[in-house]
Amino acid sequence: MNIPFLDLARRHEAAAEAVEARVLAVLRSGQYVGGPMVAEAEGLAARWLGRRGAVGVGSGTDALMLALQAVGVQPGDEVIVPALTFFATAGAVAALGARPVVVDVGEDALIDPVAARAALTDRTAAVVPVHLFGSRAELGDWPVPVVDDAAQAVGASPPASTGVLSAVSAYPTKLWGAAGNAGFVVGDDEALLERVRALSHHGTVGPHLHERVAGWVGRNARLDALQAAVLVGHAEVLPERLAARHRLLAHYEATLPGWVRPLPRTPGAPASPFVVRVADRDAVVTGLQQAGIGCSVYYPRPLGRQPALGGEQGPTPVADRLCAELMALPLHEGMGEAEVDQVVAVLEAM
Repeated sequence: MNIPFLDLARRHEAAAEAVEARVLAVLRSGQYVGGPMVAEAEGLAARWLGRRGAVGVGSGTDALMLALQAVGVQPGDEVIVPALTFFATAGAVAALGARPVVVDVGEDALIDPVAARAALTDRTAAVVPVHLFGSRAELGDWPVPVVDDAAQAVGASPPASTGVLSAVSAYPTKLWGAAGNAGFVVGDDEALLERVRALSHHGTVGPHLHERVAGWVGRNARLDALQAAVLVGHAEVLPERLAARHRLLAHYEATLPGWVRPLPRTPGAPASPFVVRVADRDAVVTGLQQAGIGCSVYYPRPLGRQPALGGEQGPTPVADRLCAELMALPLHEGMGEAEVDQVVAVLEAM
């Protein structure tokens, strides 16, 4: 029996009636940009992240860029980011003409608050902690705005949303995923959220009136109604999806061989994805793939070694070590305890 790393067709099957009814309603309405479906998705995003409001945007990367612009980041500024995360966390900073300052992480793979504070300078305009794999990254009080990357944190309990603004991705592989690119900026400050909304709609502040917002010319980065419809439909089964994941996580952790160490998680983290540490990661990945079991590597290279960022970055020894050991095991709607047992049996035979 093959076990894919992720089964999006099976996920859709579980929510097909709700999703397809809403998509059809949007298609028949003729309102494909904005409208009540987008507003409903925004309300759900705010609720899931425990915030007062949300703005639907075109992607998680759009969410990061717009949130940073809204809090005042400008070209030439510095923004502190952790060494272990997807490239978009730093790429969004660089795309704005600001400089990502990469700092090390702790053994839990979350940004190291001590390293982050040591990187503060008079040019620091923001810090972007990442709630990696759904675990809550805590920094405490900061002298600059915190814009947290909550791309993997939907479903965390309590919600992992700690910044003045939080960027959320609804990419299809996320626990609450669309059928294409989608994202949200969530927060409690209505004025900041209105900046995000204006920036995502060409800086529109009135009929045919476009202004700079926080010093920036706006652009088109809106969430479309069809993707919003998919997300609203999936929201109906999200609690059930989360409960099933936690049952499978418990079964994994009760049966994994001792040499496979789950990455520490903060309480209530959805483990999205489920990441473990192994000493000979490449051999383990090969063995699982040969047995028909999907897996993935999160992340094989620290941000400081990404050629696109250029320049000198400080040492990140913990991130370097984790990048050589971390991998994700399959965990999705198409699995039950029997499939977990099969994965574990293959690991035990290595």
